Amino acid sequence: MTRGRTVATGQRPPSPATLRRLFLLRPDVVFLNHGSFGACPRPVFDVYQRWQLELERQPVEFLHYRFKDLMQEAREALAGFLGVDAGDVVYVTNATTGLNIVARSLALGPGDEILTTDHEYGALDKTWRFICERQGVRYVQARLPLPLESPEQVVDAVWARRTPKTRVLFLSHITSPTALTFPVETLVRRAREAGILTVIDGAHAPGHIPLNLGTLGADFYAGNCHKWMCAPKGSGFLYARREVQSLLAPLVVSWGWPSGFVDEQQRQGTRDIAAFLAVPAAIDFLRRHNWTAVRRACHAVARTARARLLAAGRMEPLSADSPRWYAQMVSVPVPLADAERARTRLWQEFNIEAPITAWNGRCLVRASIQGYNTPADVDALVTAVARLIAEEGR
Repeated sequence: MTRGRTVATGQRPPSPATLRRLFLLRPDVVFLNHGSFGACPRPVFDVYQRWQLELERQPVEFLHYRFKDLMQEAREALAGFLGVDAGDVVYVTNATTGLNIVARSLALGPGDEILTTDHEYGALDKTWRFICERQGVRYVQARLPLPLESPEQVVDAVWARRTPKTRVLFLSHITSPTALTFPVETLVRRAREAGILTVIDGAHAPGHIPLNLGTLGADFYAGNCHKWMCAPKGSGFLYARREVQSLLAPLVVSWGWPSGFVDEQQRQGTRDIAAFLAVPAAIDFLRRHNWTAVRRACHAVARTARARLLAAGRMEPLSADSPRWYAQMVSVPVPLADAERARTRLWQEFNIEAPITAWNGRCLVRASIQGYNTPADVDALVTAVARLIAEEGR
């Protein structure tokens, strides 16, 4: 299968209308939730389905004779996008899977501590609590002061909970509930100096913000390709710094064991690898459509959405108004009593897909602005949320 040639792009991004036509989203839905599961553009989805068809035409040739070379090529494209060597990154189905590989591999025991924040993704909170219950490890959550005004607030709050027993620092790069970008570089550097392993949940980062894992310096970093990179569902990655790869064990022991990090993680029995093989097409799609400019335009729309939602709810923001803290995704506190009921009404009555969640005693509405979103989408969301506040506000 041939790859699409990357072409030069102009300075201006494609219009939202142009991009909307390239995505498979239903036209009747105001889709402001790219952050949950992403959305795959038609050209990338077509490549994905062609790989699936090619697999089925000769499964043995594909999975026995061609598997290693195909995966190497796909990993090289991803590694280039992430700024690392192809030998330091493997494909996994999603970031949660990658982080479970790390959590279940580390040799932790009674008295050890895992340090994190109160902004982490719920599924990963469960992962670490599962590990802690079975291994006698303590899960320490630093509570961050809000609103966040400077990176030092995050660094100081986290580091204040560090003790001589801290073995792992686990952080989101961009948080799921609060949509905040954390200063992970500084915390990773501090942890390295203190001999603490760093595990970063980058589910929302690739394709969303500039990312170079080679300079970031984290020991382990898991991310999704199916979210902001616009690849098909079932495509994520796990990066491990060369010096710590020996600490990892495969979740599934199969033909790749014992052959080192890449083989042990990617040769895990029969599975459809088409989503992985379509990732280079997703990377090419972003390059063809000047995604750096698209992201800038999306941030401007997200900033407007944030301001208008704050005005509708008359509540304090979670952070200062700066691209340091958010990019294309914003979470805003709203005075609603029942988050789940409000989210259901938002979908069923207004045909708007955007999460409303309960978090730390707050009700948050999160808007994800992708290149296909317009100011009219924000208008619809603000109007609907204002009505919910008027009818169900606490």
